[in-house]
Amino acid sequence: MAAIDVHPGEHASPDPIKLIAVRDSALSLDEVFRAVGDDAAGGTALFVGTVRNHDGGADVDALGYSCHPSAEAEMRRVAEKVVADFPVRALAAVHRVGDLAVGDLAVVVAVSCPHRGEAFEACRKLIDDLKHEVPIWKHQTFSDGTQEWVGAC
Repeated sequence: MAAIDVHPGEHASPDPIKLIAVRDSALSLDEVFRAVGDDAAGGTALFVGTVRNHDGGADVDALGYSCHPSAEAEMRRVAEKVVADFPVRALAAVHRVGDLAVGDLAVVVAVSCPHRGEAFEACRKLIDDLKHEVPIWKHQTFSDGTQEWVGAC
């Protein structure tokens, strides 16, 4: 019988997608960071999107996110593509919906990979594709009373 060479601390994960969620409550950096912990990962990249007080030169007074019922399934689809394209050990993505205040966390994503370069690239791909492909919409109210809906965020 042939021996299987397993390096200490290295294990194959049945599903590297550890956390995918759309929530109407505050997001936690710690939860997302813990979700992507892996002893075989030498690099972990984490991106945090926050509500800013301006957009396009106008002051933002209020902001809200809403989503299509398929949003979590679409987040998983995007995550699966990232896992297929990069040596991902673990991945997590959480997006907030509802009314948010300036400074609130809107989205938190993280990816761990064997090396830092891969982790950075995979994390960037994850957040960029989430913003462009997942049906989550942003509604902004500006200080001058005008409003704007932003496509997929």
